[in-house]
Amino acid sequence: MSSVLVEEAALSTSLNPFQATAAAYPGELASSREALAAGLPVLVECDKQLVPFFYRPLRDQLRADGFEVSYLDGRPRPDDPPGLGLMGRLLFHLAEAVRGAVEQRVLVLPHLDLVMGGAAGGTLSSEAREVVALLYENPTIVWLGFKDLTLSIPPVIQNLFPRKVHILGVPRDRLDRLVTQAEARKFGRGLHTFQLYRHVSGVNAVQLRRVLSAIDGEDYPTDPSPAWSQLRQSTLTSDIELPDIDLHNDIGGYESVKERLQQEIIDLARAHQEATTPGEARRIEGLIPRGIIFWGPPGTGKTLFAKAMARSLGAAVIVVSGPELKSRWVGQSEANLRRVFVAARRSAPAVIIFDELDSFASARGTYDGGAGVEHAMVNTLLTEMDGFRKNEMVFVVGTTNFVESLDPALMRPGRFEFKIRVPWPSDEDRREILKIYDRKMDLQLGEAGLEYAVKRSSDPVEGSTQPYSGDHIQAVCRALARARLRGRRTGPSTIAEIEAALTAHVDRPRLTPEEERVVAIHECGHAICALYCEHAPPIQRITIQGDLGGTLGMVRLEDPVNRYVMTRNQLLDRMCVSFGGRAAEQVLLDDLSAGAGSDLEQATRIARGMVELLGMGPEPKSYLVGKISDPTRAEVDAAVLQILRDSEARAIELVTSHRGELLALCDELLRHKTLDATSLSALKGRGVDG
Repeated sequence: MSSVLVEEAALSTSLNPFQATAAAYPGELASSREALAAGLPVLVECDKQLVPFFYRPLRDQLRADGFEVSYLDGRPRPDDPPGLGLMGRLLFHLAEAVRGAVEQRVLVLPHLDLVMGGAAGGTLSSEAREVVALLYENPTIVWLGFKDLTLSIPPVIQNLFPRKVHILGVPRDRLDRLVTQAEARKFGRGLHTFQLYRHVSGVNAVQLRRVLSAIDGEDYPTDPSPAWSQLRQSTLTSDIELPDIDLHNDIGGYESVKERLQQEIIDLARAHQEATTPGEARRIEGLIPRGIIFWGPPGTGKTLFAKAMARSLGAAVIVVSGPELKSRWVGQSEANLRRVFVAARRSAPAVIIFDELDSFASARGTYDGGAGVEHAMVNTLLTEMDGFRKNEMVFVVGTTNFVESLDPALMRPGRFEFKIRVPWPSDEDRREILKIYDRKMDLQLGEAGLEYAVKRSSDPVEGSTQPYSGDHIQAVCRALARARLRGRRTGPSTIAEIEAALTAHVDRPRLTPEEERVVAIHECGHAICALYCEHAPPIQRITIQGDLGGTLGMVRLEDPVNRYVMTRNQLLDRMCVSFGGRAAEQVLLDDLSAGAGSDLEQATRIARGMVELLGMGPEPKSYLVGKISDPTRAEVDAAVLQILRDSEARAIELVTSHRGELLALCDELLRHKTLDATSLSALKGRGVDG
């Protein structure tokens, strides 16, 4: 085939299923015939639908070669004993054929998998054990067995067949022999075989004939998309969905993730569709990554990105939870995994999404106990991924929170070679996510409300220490939408409503007035030091509502402009801010609360790092932690203590010299419970002499 476009005149005018099967699988038929003629049993793995159509031309060829062929499918015969069911008849016919044969003959078992009960290695039924004995009883018989791709047979039966023929879908280079002229006209002028193959690569020849013959519509349409849509729908199975998530309209932010998906996968796939020669198409096929890992914290949209990618590719989706694949029965977990791959290939183009991939694909040798089911599942996963034809548009996506725990063999080129990190959303990401939910839920946030929600969601999720994810933002927006619906609100959302949605379900501590004043003094001490330390980031928010990180209060600073370079002055200012709460308590209360302990711990970590690792102590040198003598350890401890004392003294000096501002800020915080950057700017410089 020198072009991907085949002229209508080169296609057949009519085709029946038997002709289509012979045209699609000449190599498989020849291989089976050759083995059987040589006395070698053959096991054909294919769809049940294909069995009679593959068997008949093979039977005709064998009989032409002088072989006697018998087909044992359990249909009733006049001489059957009365009262036998299907399984009983199969056993009776099988025993009769085995024990009555005196010369070499071919016996055909079209339902070998069902006769064996679909066993994958567990305990065999009494009927299955009887079948095993019969299959090995007469050496003059040459067996031809068929099994469905999704069912399993035990090793004792598989070992009986030295020749195995695997049939899934149709070969691309035979596709022009399987389409009639009338069918090709539904897609326009000429048959674009590569585009057609994208949709039917996993469909067997018999099903393909039924699918194509059922497509209706006009000949040579100006817009062939209805015909392609009919074809797409007819190849989907019940457990597969067509996602409707748009990469750009339904997912906010994460522009770098979208850009990588677009450039590395989506654009390549589209170029493949537009290829005009087989050579060009094959070159692109070798470049498209088929295994993708989305990794990052929970709730950041990893599965959403996989579905959006599938929609951009025009692919169906199978979402599989790793734990759901596991079974306590021997071999069943691997069989479950194989079924997923078969279903995806039958419905290609398709994307298999393994949620929580690490639940069964962690590095082999790291499992805690068990019967080695994870080891077997990893091996099966590797086998299935290596078994893809390059021209099949089937992608495998794994999502995980722990990419470092995955088996290294999965990360090799040709497997999960393409890895994309989906981190916690940045300010810009959260803004874009909020815009999408604002539009979809008619929240009417407005610019002020949007900016407030963005800044507030830069704090940890209320009542926890976890940052906001896309899922958290969706939950907040849903809470706001429900509140607006209950209140029959139609105007713009207010800041108070947004705040209520953010903190609706927070179980805040109930402080006494005395406790609340101690917390306010402590937080305002941090704030005063942050305001007057030149190298400290600006303050974003102060609260004593107990809704930030599960603490009683908190001063939230803006993210630093420079995230990757930290100077000595910045570290010293961070320690001064840490000591601010402790200093305020000492100056205004002449006492210390237990809350000051964590601040001291944080400051100590910074000081020790400066001395031991960064060479920022009194002496310009670093120390190898754990490998220093006692005198040197004493030297290090003295240097750390001196830095801490200097930082504490600096913090005390700042809160003392700005005592009036500290008191004014404390009064405002007790009154409003929460202060933002605007409120702080208005307060700075007030009450200096108070």
